[in-house]
Amino acid sequence: MDWITTAEGWAALLTLTVLEIVLGIDNIIFIAIVAGKLPHGRRERARRLGLFLAMFIRIALLLSIVWVMSLTRPFMVLFGLELSGRALILAGGGLFLIFKSTREIHDNLEGEVPEQEHAARRRSVSFAGVIIQILLLDIVFSLDSVITAVGMAEFVSIMITAIIIAVLTMLFASTAIAEFVERHPTVKMLALAFLLLIGLSLIAEGLGQHVPKGYIYFAMGFSVFVEMINLRVRSKTSAVHLRRSLPDE
Repeated sequence: MDWITTAEGWAALLTLTVLEIVLGIDNIIFIAIVAGKLPHGRRERARRLGLFLAMFIRIALLLSIVWVMSLTRPFMVLFGLELSGRALILAGGGLFLIFKSTREIHDNLEGEVPEQEHAARRRSVSFAGVIIQILLLDIVFSLDSVITAVGMAEFVSIMITAIIIAVLTMLFASTAIAEFVERHPTVKMLALAFLLLIGLSLIAEGLGQHVPKGYIYFAMGFSVFVEMINLRVRSKTSAVHLRRSLPDE
């Protein structure tokens, strides 16, 4: 804990904390959408448990850093691609994220669902199933986050402290984010589109094609900015109803 008395240590802590929060945005979105399948009274518990699982997974990966870094070493070459444990995990996580996002978009767009059927669907979603899904994506997001953090800080204690602060910050904001996403269908569709984009980037990373995360987060930030303007405009104007078809001449 010698870093506490140095300016470099505090600068590293601040940088890593901001990084963990930024990298955790996609995790919060996924948790909010998956937990939204549960009955209202169980969503908050699922979100909190999901974020706590993410924290413990990242800390566990940090404490087994030798094994984590071994995942970056290729173990075979297939069609000219060097495959490593990290590549397989990222590609598998990307496929899972695309599958979940596509299915969620389909469920939201495939017509109106009767209220009784909608309620029955919510009851059929198990709490354990939601947590397992969150746990699988936590492992993928945590692996990439930990590998990034290792290259930025010298002390494991700095990384663990940054993870704890970031998760506490996300816990504070998760309920407001989840409720906002549920209240605005267009924001929910935008969030699902983000998850599709992140899934594609994970697959690209797994195939050895590095995608700078700055581009992805800039695109996400710009889209959110435009959507906030849209929400602001819609709150001041009446809804515009489009004609279903043109009148016969």
